[in-house]
Amino acid sequence: MKPNMGTIDRVVRVLVAVVIAVLYFTEQITGTAAIILGALAAIFILTSLMSFCPLYLPFGLSTRGKAT
Repeated sequence: MKPNMGTIDRVVRVLVAVVIAVLYFTEQITGTAAIILGALAAIFILTSLMSFCPLYLPFGLSTRGKAT
């Protein structure tokens, strides 16, 4: 897996995951929405740690920038 995520992309994903966690723990989201958003947050954290997003592959996207 070749990394295809840049630093800004990774930071934004982690921030979105943290916001979802805060909303969950303050009971602003519950039920099915909490489950779906929790799964999305987990995926965001996982892809950020790996610097790889499988959804970018079919579209040939990369936010990593040019290697120098």
